Amino acid sequence: MSASIKIGVSSCLLGEKVRYDGGHKLDHYVTDTLGRFFTFVPVCPEVECGMPVPRESMRLEENPADPGHPRLVTNKTRIDKTAQMLSFCEKKVRELEGEDLCGFIFKKNSPSSGLHRVKVYREGMPSLAGRGLFAAAVAGHFPLLPVEEEGRLNDPELRENFIERVFAYRRWKDLLAANPDLGSLVEFHTRHKLLIMAHSVTLYREIGALVAHGREVSLSELLDRYQELFMKALELQATVKKNTNVLQHIMGYFKRELTPAEKEELLGVIEQYRQRLVPLVVPVTLLKHYVMKYRQEYLQNQWYLSPHPTELMLRNHA
Repeated sequence: MSASIKIGVSSCLLGEKVRYDGGHKLDHYVTDTLGRFFTFVPVCPEVECGMPVPRESMRLEENPADPGHPRLVTNKTRIDKTAQMLSFCEKKVRELEGEDLCGFIFKKNSPSSGLHRVKVYREGMPSLAGRGLFAAAVAGHFPLLPVEEEGRLNDPELRENFIERVFAYRRWKDLLAANPDLGSLVEFHTRHKLLIMAHSVTLYREIGALVAHGREVSLSELLDRYQELFMKALELQATVKKNTNVLQHIMGYFKRELTPAEKEELLGVIEQYRQRLVPLVVPVTLLKHYVMKYRQEYLQNQWYLSPHPTELMLRNHA
């Protein structure tokens, strides 16, 4: 990486006492594990828009005049804080443009920062279809930015997907910063082919066709379309079935080199992974051994085999 990897984080997750009750929600995985690899840009929209600590709790309420845009209202005094928050959001997203963010981790359930299933109150039972006003502003202003909630990072597959996208987005930003030509894009795509395939064979083919016909459109249009499809592909979950397909595809590169015993061992390990008896790191480690042993230069350059630091142990779950 030619630049640091900066991600936005809800301030309370870093241990800052900014919550409505004067407390925090320190997340040790974020600070102690991810903090070794990422630089944090903390944001507390409620404090930064001018609200005190402590403060009255708030909630999202359905807006009858505009059902798709709920209001932010204090629970007891019934003061509408929507305009205050939206004004801050508009300014903050423009400010964040200068931070070169590669991801954002939001605080779940927050009426300002919750990303998924935030309660929107109405007559009867509240809806769980809401999104915090600031989280919605960030996602809308930075549509390619990998975003996630801290609660969902407890799911190993969602955690791996998010962090993999953060590193991939940094690599893409590095490419753009180097004023790429078509050849640079082809090289970038070549190194990411198997990673894309592990997320979506359909988009893998579409992106491949886009690059193959790259000379038929302007470079700026090509880069815009590529980054849209690239990040869209990586957002899709890499499943055991998809990974198994990629592992078997990689094995095909060794059909002339592997001894019968090595082939049998590799097939067995891939099958164990397919049956969820071993984690992905097991067949990948064996394949990386054969890549070095038989000097497979094409595979040595594939990001699929090492898309993020080994220390994060993201492929160690069965």
